[in-house]
Amino acid sequence: MADPRTDGGAAAGLDAVLARVHRAEWARVVATLARRFGDLDVAEDAAAEAFAVAVERWRTDGVPPNPGAWLTTTAGNKALDRVRRESRRDAKQRQAHMLTRQLSGPPEPAGAVEDERLRLLLTCAHPALAVEARVALTLRMVGGLTVAEIAHAFLVQETTMAQRITRAKAKIKAAGIPWRVPAKADLPARIDGVLTVLYLVFNEGYLASGADTDPVRAELTGEAIRLTRLVRELLPDDGEAAGLLALMLLTEARRTARVSADGELVTLDQQDRGAWDRTLVAEGHALVRERLASGRPPGRYQLLAAINAVHTDAADARDTDWSQVAALYDQLARLDPSPVVALNRAIAVAELDGAQVALAQVDALAAPLAGYHAFHATRADLLRRLGRSAEAREAYDRAIELSGNSAEMAYLTRRRDQLASAGGR
Repeated sequence: MADPRTDGGAAAGLDAVLARVHRAEWARVVATLARRFGDLDVAEDAAAEAFAVAVERWRTDGVPPNPGAWLTTTAGNKALDRVRRESRRDAKQRQAHMLTRQLSGPPEPAGAVEDERLRLLLTCAHPALAVEARVALTLRMVGGLTVAEIAHAFLVQETTMAQRITRAKAKIKAAGIPWRVPAKADLPARIDGVLTVLYLVFNEGYLASGADTDPVRAELTGEAIRLTRLVRELLPDDGEAAGLLALMLLTEARRTARVSADGELVTLDQQDRGAWDRTLVAEGHALVRERLASGRPPGRYQLLAAINAVHTDAADARDTDWSQVAALYDQLARLDPSPVVALNRAIAVAELDGAQVALAQVDALAAPLAGYHAFHATRADLLRRLGRSAEAREAYDRAIELSGNSAEMAYLTRRRDQLASAGGR
């Protein structure tokens, strides 16, 4: 390895290494420290300090052979230093003594869950927290997403999300919620929150937000799939765990065909279906068939997986069974009558009944989806199909303004610029 103190290229390479290590190790380090010290603030702060030290040390000493172990050890020392400092304060003495004693004792048994990140995820999904708080907290701690990325996923302001995460951590501390693995009998009660988190982590990876972020973050989609497989192994009879895994696999199968060589989003109807990962498609289809054969009413993720199965079953976009897609969205709307579901159903309606009918349904969603980029992008496409170029251009402008994904922005910009400058009617 070249000396980063004298080689600018090596220094830039080190920055890339540090970024990759951060993505790979952040959740594991936080999970390890949270279990050992029983305090999420201690775990997060110590992990952040360890990564800051790594930036300085590794520039002069080089990257250690085992970066993860180096970070965990350094973070543990930082956390222990904090505990010792706290022990000097009367109000914290008893807690600090207890934490110090834990460090010198035998490690906590793994219990029902051995994977550290999944352990942390299940712990964050404590029913004492509101669902929104569970999701936001675990996206930050387990998924390693920034507050801005989480806010984007929830369609809220960044300051609002920061306050939500802070309140969640404060409630954990005030309520004395233990950072330990729940008993296996308690796992089904926490599964909904866990699956919601994994779904949002996957979505952030598949359509990443942030101007300086890769349009697709394979490390997030891969981690979400890995953890969902572990959840399904823990709860093999849970239909929604199987449904979410199928949904992820069928979506991930299309990843390499989704962004062009020029960095532009490639929509489903334009993708090279020969580039799809047929192994993942087959596994996803098998899971969907398995759930159908169970005879049990499908849940939200199972229905979304079935919709994706219809799309990936078509050899060509023109062969898509849109009537089946619309029927599945009808079922989904009964379970989840959200405006986003209605928006996606309208896309199928456009293929069945025409753009004018679909546009009327989309326009009815203007109030709840005014800040959602996909609403404006869908509306722009329908207006374009109807020849209403001036209105389509305005809708594209709004979609571009709200989109945080570079590949999607490039696609929307090209589509907007293709409109005739005269503006149409």
